Amino acid sequence: MTDRYVELHAASAFSFLEGASEPEKLIERALELEMSAMALLDRNGVYGSARFHTSARRNELRAHVGAEVAVSSFGSRLTPPAWVPYQHITEPVRLPLLCETREGYQNLCRLITRFKMRETKKQEGAAIFDDLEVHAAGLVCLTGGDEGPLAAALMRGGETAGRETVERLIRIFGRNNVYVELQRHCEREEEWRNQAAIRIARSLQLPVLATNGVRYATPYDKEILDVFTAIRYHTELDKAGRLLTLNNRRHLQTAKEMNALFCDVPHATENTVELSSRLKFELGDLGYEFPSYQVPDGETMDSFLRKRVAEGVQRRYGPKNNRDLYHRAEKQVERELALIEKLGFAGYFLIVWDVVQFCKRSGILIQGRGSAANSAVCYALEITIVDPVGMDLLFERFLSESRNEWPDIDLDLPSEDKREQAIQYVYRRYGELGAAMTANVITYRAKSATREVGKVMGLDPDSLDKMSGGVGNWEWRGPNDTMAHSYKNAGFDLTNSRIAKTLEVSMRIQGLPRHLGQHSGGMVICQGQLDQVVPLERASMPGRTVIQWDKEDCADMHIIKVDLLGLGMMAVLADCLNLIPEFYGDRIDLAQLPEDDNVYRTIQRADTIGMFQIESRAQMASLPKHRPTKRYCITKQVALIRPGPIHGDMTHPYLERRMGRQPVTYPHPSLKPVLERTLGVPLFQEQLLKMAMIAGNFSGADADELRRAVGMKRSWERMKNLEGKLRDGMTENGIDPKSQDQIVKNISSFALYGFPESHAASFGELAYDSAYIKVKYPEAFLCAILNNQPMGFYSAATLVKDAQSHGVHVRPIDVQTSDWQCTIERGGHEKLSMRIGFGYVKNLTKRSAEALVAAREADGPFRSAEDLTQRVPSLSRQELARLAGVGALNTLDGVEHRRDAIWQVERAGKLEGPLFRQNNDVLRDDDASLPLQQMSTEERLVADYAGTSLTVGKHPMAYRRKALSKQNVLSSNDLQNRRHGEFVLIAGCVAARQRPGTANGITFMSLEDEAGLANLIIMVDVYERNQSTVIRSKFILAGGILQVQDDVIHVKVAWLRPLSDQALEVQSHDFH
Repeated sequence: MTDRYVELHAASAFSFLEGASEPEKLIERALELEMSAMALLDRNGVYGSARFHTSARRNELRAHVGAEVAVSSFGSRLTPPAWVPYQHITEPVRLPLLCETREGYQNLCRLITRFKMRETKKQEGAAIFDDLEVHAAGLVCLTGGDEGPLAAALMRGGETAGRETVERLIRIFGRNNVYVELQRHCEREEEWRNQAAIRIARSLQLPVLATNGVRYATPYDKEILDVFTAIRYHTELDKAGRLLTLNNRRHLQTAKEMNALFCDVPHATENTVELSSRLKFELGDLGYEFPSYQVPDGETMDSFLRKRVAEGVQRRYGPKNNRDLYHRAEKQVERELALIEKLGFAGYFLIVWDVVQFCKRSGILIQGRGSAANSAVCYALEITIVDPVGMDLLFERFLSESRNEWPDIDLDLPSEDKREQAIQYVYRRYGELGAAMTANVITYRAKSATREVGKVMGLDPDSLDKMSGGVGNWEWRGPNDTMAHSYKNAGFDLTNSRIAKTLEVSMRIQGLPRHLGQHSGGMVICQGQLDQVVPLERASMPGRTVIQWDKEDCADMHIIKVDLLGLGMMAVLADCLNLIPEFYGDRIDLAQLPEDDNVYRTIQRADTIGMFQIESRAQMASLPKHRPTKRYCITKQVALIRPGPIHGDMTHPYLERRMGRQPVTYPHPSLKPVLERTLGVPLFQEQLLKMAMIAGNFSGADADELRRAVGMKRSWERMKNLEGKLRDGMTENGIDPKSQDQIVKNISSFALYGFPESHAASFGELAYDSAYIKVKYPEAFLCAILNNQPMGFYSAATLVKDAQSHGVHVRPIDVQTSDWQCTIERGGHEKLSMRIGFGYVKNLTKRSAEALVAAREADGPFRSAEDLTQRVPSLSRQELARLAGVGALNTLDGVEHRRDAIWQVERAGKLEGPLFRQNNDVLRDDDASLPLQQMSTEERLVADYAGTSLTVGKHPMAYRRKALSKQNVLSSNDLQNRRHGEFVLIAGCVAARQRPGTANGITFMSLEDEAGLANLIIMVDVYERNQSTVIRSKFILAGGILQVQDDVIHVKVAWLRPLSDQALEVQSHDFH
């Protein structure tokens, strides 16, 4: 092209509501416009730079890095003091900075980190000029567009102030590193600024630089920016006015268009090419280093690791009294250590080992999961609990010489406080600037997009609730699973222009960033300071910092993370280990739990509500067929119900072979050693790798490429590329085409996600642990699982009813005995019961509950409602009324029932306002014996669910059973006595809804009644006729055909409708 231009000032959607296009879309558009390079300058960060760099590198386009940095004369303050007239100054201004060298990039990261970390909590912040002076080296400064420092100075004091501002920038960055920026968007005020800027540039002998201040890729995207602007300013589009840009000119333009725009100052566009050639830094030159581990004098990291592993081998394998296993373990760790030393990974293993040792010293449960469980070194270091030598696991699934990447070790810890202790240990160990959490980019999904777009379109709150409530974020989406169909089903007229525009824009913004969150547990640590690699900022949680990249960005930039993941079941087990010795007198070791026939019988019956990984509807449906009898059976069970095995048609054949209905066969005789223990059906990723190596002559590198393919979110393309090579190898080995098809199907299906055996084994151990404790110590298990909600597949209400059906005595909330958390109590004859805690009372603060407990412990039980209100003055009127409404005051002297308790706490002076305070004595004298009718059983039920979302009394459906029975509606228990193929009616509250991607549009629903759970199968046609009912109804009546096979019962629904007269607010767990 004769016209040359490089866009050096563009923002992406990672400017969070100030840009409307993803970085990849900007690169795509730049390529269409035949640009050779481009710069991304997002607001106050490099959030989108990793994706921008990765996309540019893939398309052979140079990606320049920078940022629009907020600079304020008032420090971190985002708005000027009240005495500063707003029409004379804009605070803070936006200073565009470009990275010329690695030093410049490091200074940019440090600059952003400096003002972000200066804040005491998560917020935007702004730099001050002193910050710029410290971090100017290697950076090129532009004077900015309409929000830049030059524009602000011109508005404030004309050309004199503008010149002074530019001179200040020259003093900070140096004359050769300041460019006077010109933008033209056909706005009158802008052209006045441009002419003043040109005069200032000439007087100071500075180059001018043309940019378009890009905020979106194409003119069409301006509409999205307008919506984002309205969202950012919490206003409606109709009222946004001058907040919106005047036209759609802030898109990527061709070199010809830009040269025409600046034909009067042609050097302004020519300078973009010159400056682009100066900007040598690219993100591939980060210079990140993983930290070394400090070892004692006289040791190297390699020698220190060897000693720790040798001790671990003795500790782990010695007690097993198996000489052959011991020698195999020694041989395996030697092979692994040699590779670890060759690749220089000893420090990584020692750092993870150090975290594990801290947790063990602190009494925190911890275990590694995922492919790390394939490593004998990890097992010896007590990072993992699965013996990879005894299970013959494939080490290459975890670490391979041909793989140019670090190993990935995920550590599971109890969620909440215990995990936070481990995270804070890492912060203390490596410093505030040496470690941080990885980010999690929160993007718009269907519901959030609908709600926010509808709001700025001016829709009323009721319409927003109805519209967003009807949108299902199901995993599986069919032809009619569109937002348009959902809007229509919710009763909206799609010909209405406002509704139609809400629909269109809601669809367009899905997947765009909304704001930055933090990863559930991924931590990045660095040799030296992390803030020279990527900016850090405060997280919303106190005491945490977060980097500006997510885990995929870190992987692309070869930055190592250590995952400290909070697992709810680990917290449950940890709590149980504390409760069991105290209330049952037993001390148990999870690593030494015995095999127990009663536990396996419970699992075989699919009586698994609350048990880790084996409580879902699909798991329950397969357990009576699989009938696990040992730990390895549970490992296979965990892996069985995954998209990979299901889609690859492996689940059903395995179960049929397990029940003896089908013979065990193999795709080829050579694969028998690989598939024998799973009955000829591949269930684990490691089996796929071995199959490819044996049947397809894959090398270790080929198998690793296969591993990458099956582990990626969008891996179909990679799988397709590998298929030809796999078939060639199988042909060489004489495998017939039909067998080849089956092997290819087995392997390619794992692109939909399947477990590695090591991961399944780790989760299988936790599944058995949870089953053992639930069966043997049910009160402790219920107490612990209620104290760690939300987790798992079922609501607290369902967990309580399930426990009661197994004989657990559950006591209601009581101000005389309850604590914030649920507790275990001893009753007569040492019988145990479980008491619901104050934490389940809605709108009761933890501070108020703790004040109540403290008062009770200090001065004994409360004598009356009035005594309670006087001794705990921090309890508000609403909190007292809520406690009274759920029956928590019923054991107080003088309280006859719930309504009486509500009246007494109000009579005791808790009503707010001087009028009530003046008349308290009158209330006490005149109304002390006011007759109040106690609540009916149905009213108490409604109050329980309104106040706590559960009840310890009868199940809601029990009160309706008599009426339902007259309509021939069965209970879930009655289904067991009915014939296969019979038409039945069933009703209940919705416990769970699921529409998995492997089910081709079929929706599964679990209905709960007083007898247990009934599983419904809702076919696509029934779903489409009843979408609103399926998605939103709390109680449902359904009619359908009973399906009974192998002790598994389902109802294939023909019709369903809501039980509209049921007033309870029950909770369901909906898995989208």
